[in-house]
Amino acid sequence: MKPARRRRNGAVIAAIGMLVLAAAGTLLHVYRHPTLDAGTAPTLDIIDAQRAVVGQYHTPSAEEIASLGNADAVMLGRRLLNETARLLPDNVGNDLNCNSCHMAEGKRPFGNHYLNTGGGSYPRYMTRPGREIGLVERINGCLQRSMNGTPLARDAPQMRAMLEYMAWLSRTVPDGARVAAAGEGPIDSSLRPDRTRGHALYAAQCAACHGDNGEGRRDGSGDIAFPPLWGERSFNIGAGMARLYKAASFVKHNMPPAASRAPPLGQQVMPDQDAVDIADYFIHQPRPDFTGKGKDWPHDPKPKDARY
Repeated sequence: MKPARRRRNGAVIAAIGMLVLAAAGTLLHVYRHPTLDAGTAPTLDIIDAQRAVVGQYHTPSAEEIASLGNADAVMLGRRLLNETARLLPDNVGNDLNCNSCHMAEGKRPFGNHYLNTGGGSYPRYMTRPGREIGLVERINGCLQRSMNGTPLARDAPQMRAMLEYMAWLSRTVPDGARVAAAGEGPIDSSLRPDRTRGHALYAAQCAACHGDNGEGRRDGSGDIAFPPLWGERSFNIGAGMARLYKAASFVKHNMPPAASRAPPLGQQVMPDQDAVDIADYFIHQPRPDFTGKGKDWPHDPKPKDARY
């Protein structure tokens, strides 16, 4: 090969190499510092105390946060809810994040959304503690139960940031009104579970993401991508997800997480019986105990699917 041609070929190869490295660096930056927003819900009605429609709710995009006076706090709250285990290692005792159960950054109807959480839903009476509780206590309950960890101080900056994020989601909702979106989807609680069938359905439909032994799956950076459903790194027996029909409702209306029920490409939601059988299988696998369970439902009847 002539020297001039060799130099030209070498320059081409070097240029290609630089392009590949630049592309790889860009992909790594996007992966480690994601800017994509969670999928948002369709436009929803805002209703008053008499259930009259008083407005329309448009789920906000994370891009809007930058224009807020408290943008840093709201963005920190968003990150904490998405990356709870990584950012609060002293308070999270397993491999779950808040948004493992609160789908699409708390924006998804039927997915345990936050759309009304920061807009006057608390304080409220809850039967499990048997008293009125505020939002701080509700968040700490999730840290202690769903994440098998320890509570945050009421005035901790991380707690304040999560409250700011939830308040941002409902900032356009008038006082005394709420977004007409159910937090949990309906499920037929008269169905009796078949745990053996649930095991088979889990293996066919769930194990690819959550693992054959419920251990969950990690991404390329080592962060949990799909949370563990049982074992020492999963939610404890005191979590709401340890209850049969709560878990079945979540499975039916949110799994698989990338599925959409909206036409024209929406999928058929799984039958109630399948969801009940799958839930019955995984909630009865070994998981951590909850030391405070003896104090639950002190005044009100226990739900029929309570585990203790």
